[in-house]
Amino acid sequence: MLIIKTAKNYIEVLKPRVSILITFIGICAAIIAGDGHISLELLLIAVTILLASAGANGLTNYIDRDVDARMQRTKNRVLPSKRIYPPEKVLPLATGLVIIGLALAWYLHPFCFLADLVGTVAAIVRRKRATCVFPQGTIASWAPVLMGWFAIKPIPSWEILLICLLIGFWLPLHIWSVMIANREDYLSAGQSYFPMNREAKEAVKVLLVFCLMLCSASIGLYFIGGFGWLYLIVAILLGTMMVYASSRLVMSSASKDAWRLYKLSAFPYLGLIFLTMCLDIWLLR
Repeated sequence: MLIIKTAKNYIEVLKPRVSILITFIGICAAIIAGDGHISLELLLIAVTILLASAGANGLTNYIDRDVDARMQRTKNRVLPSKRIYPPEKVLPLATGLVIIGLALAWYLHPFCFLADLVGTVAAIVRRKRATCVFPQGTIASWAPVLMGWFAIKPIPSWEILLICLLIGFWLPLHIWSVMIANREDYLSAGQSYFPMNREAKEAVKVLLVFCLMLCSASIGLYFIGGFGWLYLIVAILLGTMMVYASSRLVMSSASKDAWRLYKLSAFPYLGLIFLTMCLDIWLLR
């Protein structure tokens, strides 16, 4: 039982739910790049992205451990709660996963390696400086889709550029909404960067702007990526839901509405829009 409990703690420190979502969108990017073609190479791409993202998440959890310990929302995580102690015990696992991920990424394509390396460094630097999600967080969020894309099609295109823009507009909505929902918790932990350094009623207006840009990027993908009516309908429906949630937050500035936007932005939005891209390719091309 002790071995199972210890294993669960080490898995938890790698943020499995986040790593799985990241891997999912990376796989979708590979399917889109291959115009819907599925091969055994997708399994290797999935393993590469999963190991790389899990390792990076483990390192960021280690770097964030002191801040996490000061926050009610995160104080029960593995490292601040000392379920793994000393916290340096996670470094061999997290670093090893990052190295294996980089090696596999190099095998897939040098561009995959570059995307993985830059994304991992950006994620770590952002945590060390404890700053806004720009620009390091945005760069880190591009890594999985670029790894998936370049593994299949090592050529930049307008389509992958718009996918990256979609991710870039999505990230602030996802991160800042949870910060606004737990504003006092973040402030008590000494986090004074945006959106905590602005009044909530002002900060939420920025989220609405990013939401509108997110919708624009998703609709732009319909034209640039050559998707069909299925993607267009889902993109409009999901975008409408996001705009409604953001508008409601602007009117109320309430923590509960910020939390709803945060939950909506994760799988319901990001996961479904990438899934729809793949389904559109398989069903309508």
